[in-house]
Amino acid sequence: MAELRGSQLALAGYLRNPGSVPPPAGIEPRRLKIYQDLIYNNIEGFISNGFPVLRSLYSDRDWHILVRQFIDGHRCRTPYFLEISQEFLRFLLERHQPGPEDPPFIAELAHYEWVELALSVADGDLPPGSEEGDPLRVVVRLSPLAWVLAYRFPVHRIGADFRPPEPGEPVYLVVYRDREDVVRFMALNAASARLLELARDNETGTGADLLQQLAAELGMDREAVLGFGGAQLADFASRAVIVLN
Repeated sequence: MAELRGSQLALAGYLRNPGSVPPPAGIEPRRLKIYQDLIYNNIEGFISNGFPVLRSLYSDRDWHILVRQFIDGHRCRTPYFLEISQEFLRFLLERHQPGPEDPPFIAELAHYEWVELALSVADGDLPPGSEEGDPLRVVVRLSPLAWVLAYRFPVHRIGADFRPPEPGEPVYLVVYRDREDVVRFMALNAASARLLELARDNETGTGADLLQQLAAELGMDREAVLGFGGAQLADFASRAVIVLN
């Protein structure tokens, strides 16, 4: 058993980093190449498909260096291919040391792209709820398929033609899955983001109750907040960001 384990570790070490680790003895190079290509291409394909915007910002050389660093240096907690994107995100957040070729927003952009994938496959459905009712008069709850997010970079706008060099004002977004199971996003301001946070764990408060609490927190006129806040809640309900009960 010790000899078998040693052989397995030698093969795994080589497949993780064939450029630096010598191949295990006794295995035909042609067979090793098959395994090497199969493992790398599958993992790289899942990451490229899961983070298409991030991939577009790298040259082929720099991208493959990054993926190889992930394969060689990250210890995955799951054997499932569907969760490779989550492991790659964890690698960027916990282990990766950014280099000059890495954008300063690499981790935030990767998180934003991962959220879209995670919501698309998340278990559960939207609970039944009226989209036509008056949100000021009924209990308002955040959809379990809506995530309120805050970033330092405008991740929803980043692409080949827009690469902010440094953080700016905080960016608030809600990414959600609607009743047609389509994942969408919506830009928020600080007040609307806080309103959704208040709705997250709400059990008994009506929309009016939440808006009154928001007005008190912001030090704003109650009637003014009820006015624009009611319209905002109605819009959230029509998009299935919140559920009315």
